[in-house]
Amino acid sequence: MADGTFRNPLVQVRGLKMHFPIYAGILRRKVGDVKAVDGVSFDIFEGETLGLVGESGCGKSTVGRALLRLYEPTDGSVVIDGQDIATLSPDALRKKRPTMQMVFQDPQASLNPRMTVAAIIGEPLDEHTGWDDAKKTARVYELMDQVGLNRRFANRYPHEFSGGQRQRIGIARALALNPKFIVCDEPIAALDVSIQAQVVNLLEDLQDRLGLTYLFISHDLSMVRHIADRVAVMYLGRIAELSPRDALYARPLHPYAQALLSAVPEADPGREATRQRIILTGDVPSPANPPKGCTFCTRCPKVMPHCREIEPKLAEVEPGRFVACHLFTDNTAGGHASSGPEVREHNQQGELS
Repeated sequence: MADGTFRNPLVQVRGLKMHFPIYAGILRRKVGDVKAVDGVSFDIFEGETLGLVGESGCGKSTVGRALLRLYEPTDGSVVIDGQDIATLSPDALRKKRPTMQMVFQDPQASLNPRMTVAAIIGEPLDEHTGWDDAKKTARVYELMDQVGLNRRFANRYPHEFSGGQRQRIGIARALALNPKFIVCDEPIAALDVSIQAQVVNLLEDLQDRLGLTYLFISHDLSMVRHIADRVAVMYLGRIAELSPRDALYARPLHPYAQALLSAVPEADPGREATRQRIILTGDVPSPANPPKGCTFCTRCPKVMPHCREIEPKLAEVEPGRFVACHLFTDNTAGGHASSGPEVREHNQQGELS
């Protein structure tokens, strides 16, 4: 579905910030913030899978949790299915929960070891419906069938299952209330390689059958290439590039995206032998003290003087391709925008100006 056929945004994120306070001293006074997410904006269209990639610590998982308000956002808006999640009261948020669910990274840690599979999958039904036991049991069996678990295992406990089976239990729990939007927070990272493809294929099959919309968070660039329709590349709390999958993997625009994708092995031995790695120097700056201007300026091989002073805005530099880089958005830099189409930025309503 990466052909640009999406029309209606189910999720609209504008200016999302997630800052964690830093306290120090005997009196525990606030001395700063860890800027885990610092002004992120994007849309996810109905039926689409948006991949979110980047190095460990760049803020990917924090974005996913803030979207579902498992964390209270510091600033910004998150509109899901027409409602701003960030401003809902606790009662209204509870009623909204069935629309949006999450599949967690570690299936061992996210499942209660003292509950049976039937109790784990049925817990959302206990919390959000008034169904009788027979109806809930029937729904649990239906969900187990959907994710490929044998009904005879309903009274077993999580420790009796493999990692892949435990992740299927987590997926079944997320599907219990017929959500429209699911955040998949590195759902295959804790699984054996032989099992990862099975779980990803299950997610794709469920999306086709149930019309689900995914935010797929991962550091596995090869798997994101398989499942995502569009891909957002994050660096130090901000989105560096947001592009259709095929365009990004064929020709990344942002210098960080170029370096990240240069590390992806090629299946073709001939192309693999000629693949040019881009090795970044230096360490990732601390999110508690990010550099002024572009956050990537301390490691960028194409850095210019004003990159260290002016923060680049995420702007559309080609149809459907958004980049936050002065090489493309600054006419004085001799970049793409000086001779290409007019560069358009996201305004606060999420439209292109």
